[in-house]
Amino acid sequence: MDQQQYPTMYPSAPPTPGSNMEAGLVATGLPVRQQQQLGGAAPDSRDGWAGNDPNTLIVVATLITALNFLLGLSMPGGYWQTDQTVVSDAGSVVPRYRAGDPIMRDLHRPRYWVFRGASWVGVASSMVMTLSLLVRMPVGSRHVLWSFAVAYSSLVLTFIVSQSRTHLSLDIIIWVAVLALIWLVISLHPDHRARVIRVLFCCDRDN
Repeated sequence: MDQQQYPTMYPSAPPTPGSNMEAGLVATGLPVRQQQQLGGAAPDSRDGWAGNDPNTLIVVATLITALNFLLGLSMPGGYWQTDQTVVSDAGSVVPRYRAGDPIMRDLHRPRYWVFRGASWVGVASSMVMTLSLLVRMPVGSRHVLWSFAVAYSSLVLTFIVSQSRTHLSLDIIIWVAVLALIWLVISLHPDHRARVIRVLFCCDRDN
């Protein structure tokens, strides 16, 4: 009686070039990237932002949340230590500054509100990024991209706004430029990104 022959998953002879080895790898149930590596094909190095590990991005978003929270608590200039009073036109003594109030709010009010807004926007954006990744949203989705760009750039805004010697409008312009640069870096395809960077920095590959 002839013995029934069953197909083998791993043939004893090494596969020849052009063979259907990838078809056998699909049957193993291995991930696509591992299948490519076992099949001899190099993994795609052009994944860009979408190739990042979601778990790593969750850690990054958590760190950005902590940094923005700490920046919001450490008020530039500190707080008034004692009450300061002035005499009104009617001759009564009225408080000018109260102990515990932010000095920046009383002396640089527009800068104070930009600082506060930047810190809270950074915290909110990083939390949106964390929640988006926890609910298994794609790494390359606009929710994750925009939340990362806004949260990361808000760190720059809170830092430059805390320096009272710069003009507030210039600080906002710098923040917009940083936001656009971050979005450009993480959203473009690696080939397009390299081309844009060469154009921006006047770099020529032939030189």
